[in-house]
Amino acid sequence: MAKGKKNKKSKEIEEMNSIIENVSDENIIEKDEEFIYDIADFFKVFGDSTRLKLLHLLLEKDMCVGDIAEKLSMTQSAVSHQLRVLRQSDLVKFRKEGKAVIYSLDDYHVKDVLQAGISHIGHKKGYIK
Repeated sequence: MAKGKKNKKSKEIEEMNSIIENVSDENIIEKDEEFIYDIADFFKVFGDSTRLKLLHLLLEKDMCVGDIAEKLSMTQSAVSHQLRVLRQSDLVKFRKEGKAVIYSLDDYHVKDVLQAGISHIGHKKGYIK
């Protein structure tokens, strides 16, 4: 692994551990009922197979609605609806390049959750050792 990637990954791990420690130290999960509901809502979004397919595509590369629709054999309207749900949940973001609107995962947290889920199920099914 390249040194730059290793340092970036180390910083991400440190940040994640710091967040986990702060949440644990403050017992925010026990004190803040809304926090629990926010976490539940976050995971509910992952409960739709179409959204998971869409997120998986964005895990590989940033894409526009038309390309996503073509890859998933869906209408652009249906893809736009799912992207709106994902945007409202802060799982994807977009940028404009000329007239094109390009979608990507919001940040590395989304990537990590998605990859962890894929790894977990892949391991349980024997696809990943």
